[in-house]
Amino acid sequence: MMKTADTIKETRDILKAHRDKKIALVPTMGYLHEGHMTLVNEAKKHADFVALSLFVNPLQFGPDEDLDTYPRDLERDLEICKENGVDFVFHPSVEEMYPKTPELILGLASMASILDGVRRPGHFEGVITVVNKLFNIIEPDYALFGEKDRQQLMIIKRMVADFNHDLEIIGVPTAREADGLAKSSRNVNLSETEREEAPAINQALEIGRDLIQDGETDVASIKERIEMHIMDHTSGEIDDLQIFTHPDLDTVQTVSSDVIIFIAVKFEAVRLIDNMLVIKK
Repeated sequence: MMKTADTIKETRDILKAHRDKKIALVPTMGYLHEGHMTLVNEAKKHADFVALSLFVNPLQFGPDEDLDTYPRDLERDLEICKENGVDFVFHPSVEEMYPKTPELILGLASMASILDGVRRPGHFEGVITVVNKLFNIIEPDYALFGEKDRQQLMIIKRMVADFNHDLEIIGVPTAREADGLAKSSRNVNLSETEREEAPAINQALEIGRDLIQDGETDVASIKERIEMHIMDHTSGEIDDLQIFTHPDLDTVQTVSSDVIIFIAVKFEAVRLIDNMLVIKK
């Protein structure tokens, strides 16, 4: 039987009875979709007990971002968790997680100096602050994150190493719709026309991948082809498009090793991100 709690104390009390098991945590901001359930199913392969958190973390939203419009439906989410065999759900209020304005917020150096770290100042500081809190509250053996947010995944892995958290971070491949669009809670904020256009994001990444694997090495040329596809097939604007080495996230002008293509496209009411790891042949 699935248990739930909305306070830290009750969560710790419930989990005390399960410390003899391997516990996996799936942190989410709710409005669950099949991508989240991919994480849950992967968690079941590693652990005996799956905990999932539902919390829209205000610290990771900037003043002009979509905190107020981010989709929320607790009753729906709890039903999805129950149907998919989640053992425990932690769904705290903002006041429970932050009873006072945090005096200490974790900072980042170079890993936040690129991509969303630049486009969304303070975003990753908010992410690692709440993830640290969740790790301290749940004390999981494993935590699972999707590769759609690859920069976030890489930062959290580094945070775990730097702060000696006693757990393993598991990255799970991006779950996609049948037309290739990366599953995201924000997809519901796309208009009907934008939803028809949005698969062009993944198509553009595939164009970049194919160019690299066919021998193109000039980063500027690769980015130009990706940009053209987005411009020709969507009403959105490219908010960010970068190519970095994998796994070091170094800037490159010429592709000579494995790289990650990162992209963010801004539609009228939502900004969608995606990425693709390209193994150079």
